[in-house]
Amino acid sequence: MKLAEVSQVPDGCVLHVEVGDASGRCDAVAICNVEGALHAMDGICPHAGGPLGEGALHGRFLVCPYHGWAFDCVTGLNAEDDAVRQARFKVKVEGKDILVDLP
Repeated sequence: MKLAEVSQVPDGCVLHVEVGDASGRCDAVAICNVEGALHAMDGICPHAGGPLGEGALHGRFLVCPYHGWAFDCVTGLNAEDDAVRQARFKVKVEGKDILVDLP
């Protein structure tokens, strides 16, 4: 599914994308550009539901804007607790489009 264009996520930046379906359910995806490589993961922080894609990207780590929980964009692992992991999604770039394989 096309979620964004490459120009929307420069190196060192993150983009919050909301995705809805026909049932009215809405999810969020955080797309991170880490050293030129795009990564996508569940955009809702498991701690308090913060929008991860609106947080700050520090190297590989995306920091939730609500309470500072940090997740590695490449692995999905929480910086403090390996038992906490965000779902990650495959990313493909076709031309200028960012395609994300969502379940």
